[in-house]
Amino acid sequence: MQGWAVAANLAEQQLSGYGLRRALAAGIARVIAERDQINRINVFPVPDGDTGTNLAFTLSAVLAALRVPRLANAGEVLQRVAAEAVDGARGNSGAILAQFFQGVSEHLGSRQRLTPKLLAHAVGAGAESAREALAEPREGTILSVISAFASSLKAQSGQGIQNFRSHFAQALAVARDALRRTPDQLAVLRAAGVVDAGGQGFVDLLEGIGDYIERGRRAEPSPLTGALAEDGVDTPALPEFDDQHRYCSECMISADAGQAVDRAQLKAALLGLSISSLVIAGTREKVRVHGHVDAPAQLFEVAARFGRVTSQKADDMRAQTQSAHSLRQQVAILTDSGADIPLEALERLNLHLVPVRISIGGSDYLDRVSLSTAEFYRALRSSPVPPRTSQPPPGDFRRLFEFLLSHHQQVIDVSLARALSGTLQSAETAASREPAGRVQIFDSCNGSAGQGLLAIWAAEAAQAGLSAAAIIAGLTRLRTQTQLWAAVRDISYGVRGGRAPKLALPLTRLLRFAPIVRSNPRGKLSLVGGLWGRARFAERFARTVVRHLDPDRRWRVIVGHCDCAEDAELARATVQAALPNLDTIWVVEAGAGIGAHAGPGSLVIGVQDYLPPQP
Repeated sequence: MQGWAVAANLAEQQLSGYGLRRALAAGIARVIAERDQINRINVFPVPDGDTGTNLAFTLSAVLAALRVPRLANAGEVLQRVAAEAVDGARGNSGAILAQFFQGVSEHLGSRQRLTPKLLAHAVGAGAESAREALAEPREGTILSVISAFASSLKAQSGQGIQNFRSHFAQALAVARDALRRTPDQLAVLRAAGVVDAGGQGFVDLLEGIGDYIERGRRAEPSPLTGALAEDGVDTPALPEFDDQHRYCSECMISADAGQAVDRAQLKAALLGLSISSLVIAGTREKVRVHGHVDAPAQLFEVAARFGRVTSQKADDMRAQTQSAHSLRQQVAILTDSGADIPLEALERLNLHLVPVRISIGGSDYLDRVSLSTAEFYRALRSSPVPPRTSQPPPGDFRRLFEFLLSHHQQVIDVSLARALSGTLQSAETAASREPAGRVQIFDSCNGSAGQGLLAIWAAEAAQAGLSAAAIIAGLTRLRTQTQLWAAVRDISYGVRGGRAPKLALPLTRLLRFAPIVRSNPRGKLSLVGGLWGRARFAERFARTVVRHLDPDRRWRVIVGHCDCAEDAELARATVQAALPNLDTIWVVEAGAGIGAHAGPGSLVIGVQDYLPPQP
């Protein structure tokens, strides 16, 4: 009844901060409820199927801010909304929406209440701000829908209309019509038979707000949601991925105290890169950058010239597009970059990767995304302070979980061993926020090449149509048949990182001893032997591993090297000659997850007593 009373008061000429909070919360709830459908119609600028997830992620941060009870001032509400939207913005549409809120907030200032006229001018300012945030504004997108909504409010304000219900309802009708016309403005939408996904999300937000204003409750799903056609088709013909760039990259830039981010110079510098879909949102002190690039590190390097860079992320749009096109695959598989997996397998199997974080000299990087493996090893050799790796935060997992669940029934994360890292705990924290049973976290009790072999098997099983339960059962069986071996040429890196005792360093150097460690069933690495001397290091290590393998079994092997490719090829040839029933053997460059502790020159070998997935 209280909500209805608030809604009834909205028929008057002013809207308090309390009423604004409740109305916005209703709109946000609507977008979050409709995110999967928004994902399914996402074809522009890239058909990667994540617009709904990105809008929901952006607005979830706003929703948390709206729960603060002391925000009774309308101006304070919008200031908080804008700040949280910029901080939490994800994706192209999320960044545009954040800048829209920023423009509305700046125009509204500290006003206690909203009037229809003030709302019209503030929304107009937000529409202009959103358009200015894009390097290349396009009609037929969320921008067109926002502009139509703003123009209607302005026209009614000029006519002296002072009733919030009719004022908002008429503008909402105009926004719906603008959404219907988006396929007339963008050929890709017309070909797919859908409206613009970002525009649909904005209309969903408005409909939730409008229904609260009218009835004091959340809106019912719009009949327009889904495909453009009248026949109710809701699975559009998605185009193939053809964007000129692969990674949807974002970061936050914070100015130093007393300074400001020069957004004009920032835009000019970023446009000097090979970049598309550039959006720059925020304030003078804090800016969110979004852009599509092939080299995220270049975007982050440019951003760092304008302030402190945080909240880096780079989503592989090609992998996302594969998921959006593979609706028949019920289970999606992901892992973290602690796993060493051949690039061919990652792309063929549509395996999703959550990057480990790397800190070097006060700067943070995303493993294999904003810092290549080769760059990592160069830094490992030259940096006076050893690079540090840390687990991905729960938010990185949550964003990927939500995206994958919009295209698949269940998700399995094949995680780095709990005994080796806090990565699995981060994934569990994120999974706890999803519906029960839809996300399962599997402890590989392994890392590097061993973890990679388990992730590859899981992805093959998912493509073969196995259920989540069958995949988990298969992984549980294979976990005992999968091992990681590592030969550490120089333990000084392990000593620097705190993984090896200091006393071991002079002894291993004096005795020219290279320790060999192996994963155990508890997920830890145990010392099992070593190599004396440096001659034929790779071949002797490979023979040591092979001696523990039954030659009559069918084996899969990944040989990983820490910046010593020639040694890896020698190890591969040795294993291949010794195992007649070898199913597959890959050579990869081992990543930071193991390289930070094993150091350059080390080798890892993952072995698996392989059984193909059986549908």
